[in-house]
Amino acid sequence: MKRDVALTIAGSDSGAGAGIQADLKTFSALNVYGVTVITALTAQNTQRVLKTFALPKDFVEAQLKAVHEDFEVKAAKTGMLATKDIIKAVSKNVGDYPLVVDPVMISETGYRLISEDAVETLKNELLPKATLVTPNIREASILSGVEIKNVEDMKAACKKIAEFCNGVLIKGSHLLLDESVDVLFLNGKFYEFSTKRLEKRTHGSGCTFSAAIAAYLAMGYDVVESVRMAKKFIFRAILESEKIGKGVEPVYQFGEVFEGYYRYEVIEGLRRALEELKKLKIEKVIPEVGINIVYAIPSAKDIKDVAGIRGRINKYLHGDVYFGASEHVAKIVLEAMKHDQEYRSAMNIKFDSRILEICRKLGYTVSSFSRDEEPENVSSMEWGTRKAIEKVRKVPDIIYDLGAVGKEPMIRILGKNPLEVVRKLKNILDFY
Repeated sequence: MKRDVALTIAGSDSGAGAGIQADLKTFSALNVYGVTVITALTAQNTQRVLKTFALPKDFVEAQLKAVHEDFEVKAAKTGMLATKDIIKAVSKNVGDYPLVVDPVMISETGYRLISEDAVETLKNELLPKATLVTPNIREASILSGVEIKNVEDMKAACKKIAEFCNGVLIKGSHLLLDESVDVLFLNGKFYEFSTKRLEKRTHGSGCTFSAAIAAYLAMGYDVVESVRMAKKFIFRAILESEKIGKGVEPVYQFGEVFEGYYRYEVIEGLRRALEELKKLKIEKVIPEVGINIVYAIPSAKDIKDVAGIRGRINKYLHGDVYFGASEHVAKIVLEAMKHDQEYRSAMNIKFDSRILEICRKLGYTVSSFSRDEEPENVSSMEWGTRKAIEKVRKVPDIIYDLGAVGKEPMIRILGKNPLEVVRKLKNILDFY
């Protein structure tokens, strides 16, 4: 199937978190073919912008000509347009396809990316050609002259900016509200798009959001639907932002693309682990409640992201692998991943002080928690795992507790994947 083509007209980010690089990642994640017109080069990383260099306007025009004579562009977006000359060049040569203008003015690290005298040129020459303008709070205040403190101020600013263009989407993430609210003003009507507010400072979120809108427009969706789907996309990208450099986290555009693969990998990993368990004499370590082994996808946030054995493992090693199959052991992994993202697997076995002695002789890190100290109204496994990790200041190989009234004492083996967990169990059984 032939892919739709979307164009990004923006600056290059040497740290690849924003600009052209973020746009191309977004287009690829949404299965749209991305073409580019580079307007500026920036020497930047996740901590700061060191230097910028605006390309000559005739070179920007040449890139636009090259793209237009060979590709059927279905939609475009603009990002960093640093000078009046570049803005004029883009305004003069942009096509009649849907155009999303992201009025990039200040980087996430505080560096100004557009000259002050270029703002009026942007308003008067490029905004009238825009299908949609997507400023954040600071940019919307500059474009409208409205000081924005709440959603009603956002609506007032929308009306002011709409005097220059067809539609306005003001991104409200910089307002410290319980939810992230974006306000769209289109054809005289307001729309609000809300998601849970994520307490993260990220790099490239604005570029990615506007690129996603352009991608959906290229696929033929209308403005409202494109914004709705792009809002969902950017929420996921921010949620899975990565600590790649030393500064602000770049957003991750491929979470949804790779989730299917990760889920397949998790299922197959558990099935291979079950085959290895069949080679061991695990009946010696099965507790009264049975054994379960779990494995989480890398971006796991709740139990449905963690697969386990439905009905637990018995001495016959029967059991089907399902996501959400084990609440107790899954909570151990979810808590461990908050401290070390690589520890995605765990298994419970019966408590025996001899097993703990063997673990220590094997050089495994052993930690514990006491159910007698457990506060009311908390998840036992989350609280207990957190206490055990705090004791040794890292995710240990072994976490145990001595039980309580109605609670069987238990040992849990933790690892980066289920095969590692099974190998640790095999080492224990060799001496047990």
